[in-house]
Amino acid sequence: MHIHILGICGTFMGSLAILAKQLGYQVSGSDQHVYPPMSTQLQEQGIKLSEGYDPAHLQDKPDMIVIGNTCSRGNPAVEYVLNEGLPYCSGPQWLAEHVLQGRWVLAVAGTHGKTTTTSMLSWILEYAGLEPGFLIGGVPKNFDASARLGEQAYFVIEADEYDSAFFDKRSKFIHYQPRTVIMGNLEFDHADIFPNLESIQTQFHHLVKLIPQNGLIISPAENANLAAVFEKGSWAPHETFGVDGVVGEEANPDWQVRLLQEDGSRFQVQHDAEEAEVNWRLLGQHNVQNAIAAIAAAAHVGVSLQKSCAALAKFSGVKRRMEELGSFAGVSVYDDFAHHPTAIKTTLDGKRAALDISNKGERLIAVIEARSNTMKMGYHQNTLADSLSAADKVYWYKNADTKLDLDAIASACRPEFKALESVDALIEALVAESQSGDHIVVMSNGGFEGFHQRLCAALQG
Repeated sequence: MHIHILGICGTFMGSLAILAKQLGYQVSGSDQHVYPPMSTQLQEQGIKLSEGYDPAHLQDKPDMIVIGNTCSRGNPAVEYVLNEGLPYCSGPQWLAEHVLQGRWVLAVAGTHGKTTTTSMLSWILEYAGLEPGFLIGGVPKNFDASARLGEQAYFVIEADEYDSAFFDKRSKFIHYQPRTVIMGNLEFDHADIFPNLESIQTQFHHLVKLIPQNGLIISPAENANLAAVFEKGSWAPHETFGVDGVVGEEANPDWQVRLLQEDGSRFQVQHDAEEAEVNWRLLGQHNVQNAIAAIAAAAHVGVSLQKSCAALAKFSGVKRRMEELGSFAGVSVYDDFAHHPTAIKTTLDGKRAALDISNKGERLIAVIEARSNTMKMGYHQNTLADSLSAADKVYWYKNADTKLDLDAIASACRPEFKALESVDALIEALVAESQSGDHIVVMSNGGFEGFHQRLCAALQG
């Protein structure tokens, strides 16, 4: 059976393609933007990729067209599918029908941290010998691909609230029918899909209504936006987590964390009468919270606290999540996917804490491409300056279609702020102004015109 995937280089659809290949399907796909790491991963799996949405890619009449949510009416391939009466479905629907039936699904939802937390949970179960299947919206370094079928009942999935397809506006996670659910956080995002926070909370409550009574919900002890979701009704057991000094004593979370190092590189976990310590390579309080959520979810399928903490000590992280690309003449360059003020802030705060502990006077430089629809539409105008406060310098790629008032952000920003209109100008400025000991964090959720590789080459030269 031959399936063709429209939008195959998206993180979700690319992972779905890998699962289809493992099931024995002939898999091909097309996308407007084909770039690493997903394009490389797909090619390594022997999946044929086509650039663009030319109907000619479909003229061999695949048995099923799986349509990604980036493809809408007016797309030439979509119009061809409809005109020719070809069978089609959404990615989440295909996944639910062909992969998730009969599995114990562990879903990771929330505005931030889904990819990292899903990777952590998958690795913990793997380390514990449970051989899980998984679908991750990124490339985890502990595995050789972002998805696999797995050998046993458990399947870990990144549960995105984004819509399923142009013909199915429900959130993707509604299709998954999970038994164990992490809801790590909830903020307003995806302004191109949701008119307000309340509409996102409605989708999250639809997810809550699907969790069986022998299931489990895991969430932070104090999160007003999630609390409003649970107030609408909740029928499954519920466990909470929190970091000492961040949540109040009255919150009394089921899973408690005490930081042993301010940058989050060492912490202690307490649950009931048990304690264990994690000493790992990741940084930032946000990653500590991701970790405790993953530990709690793993416990629901029988993994001990000690085993989970031992697994995290060997967790290598995820590509494009503070991934160090190299050091060039003493200048370190990192690739990070952050595309929301909260994610930007937690990432920079974590790196700043680590630099302050080393006390070498090294500078932290942030390079931002505001690529998400929500960011470009200007919805985060008033919170961006604060999110950048941990940096020493900020370089902003000035997209032609942004509605952000960059002059206002610059005037409110503590660090030096420069907005430049081309990738070439950004690279030229960074090469000229960086110095040994600098840490350059490049933040974009897209290909950024090959900026990362071009910057590394220019610094090396």
